Amino acid sequence: MRPLTISLSPQQLARLSKAVESGAYASNSEVLRDALRLWEQREELRELELARLKQAYEEGLASGEPVELSLDDLLSRFRTKAAGQ
Repeated sequence: MRPLTISLSPQQLARLSKAVESGAYASNSEVLRDALRLWEQREELRELELARLKQAYEEGLASGEPVELSLDDLLSRFRTKAAGQ
């Protein structure tokens, strides 16, 4: 592995040290690798969510022309749909 120099706030350094001293992690590097894994997972979830939103947007565009509804009409449609399920 290649060494990397990073800067941490005093609070971050204290938390990192506490994690190692408590035995939860074997080393500072292990703490940082775990943090990076969590960040990677979050980024993957963000990408999946963005893809889902893009798909929903495309489906909305393909669904046809928009229809103007009042709030009462919209609520009535929701109630009708909910009652049918």
